[in-house]
Amino acid sequence: MKRLTIAAAAAAAFLLSALPVQAASPLVAPTFAVPTSAVGPGFRLQPLGPDLVKIDFDAYMSSVEHLQQTFTRSAEWPHAGISDADAMLDMQTEAGRFQRRESFAYSVLTPDGTRERGCIYVAPSPAAGYDAVVRIWVTKAEYDAGFDKELEAWAHRWIARKWPFKKVAWPGRDIPWATWDALTAKKGA
Repeated sequence: MKRLTIAAAAAAAFLLSALPVQAASPLVAPTFAVPTSAVGPGFRLQPLGPDLVKIDFDAYMSSVEHLQQTFTRSAEWPHAGISDADAMLDMQTEAGRFQRRESFAYSVLTPDGTRERGCIYVAPSPAAGYDAVVRIWVTKAEYDAGFDKELEAWAHRWIARKWPFKKVAWPGRDIPWATWDALTAKKGA
């Protein structure tokens, strides 16, 4: 496997920054049955992992600028220099976190599983007062077709019905980015 590039390492660090600084611990109780699939109107969820590396890569690379503006708010991810090895490492990392119950990343696939429309991430909140943070992205084509709002509404219902959290942060959605940045900066101070 090719050595991780500095840019890929920076991207991984950025994605990890949404997680708490302390040692990772399970986000949910051992008795909680973590959803391993779900179906919505025109899509289905599947945990991210190595079997989805190509479909995930194709989706985010089709929307680099869009995701840099709406999801990461950074040029660190995604970027044109992501290699196949970098993408596989990311999928292995996500699958490991899911297995250890530290965070949960889902691919939002077409019903036939041939195309990724976006992703949903459920993770520990770095901001005090929230049980979890949920982040969503969709490709530029899906955003332009109005799917972002549909997926967001569905995800709100899914999290409320299927997950044990009392208060969930939705940065860039229910919480404006400036407010979220201030909340997370306080924790890091």
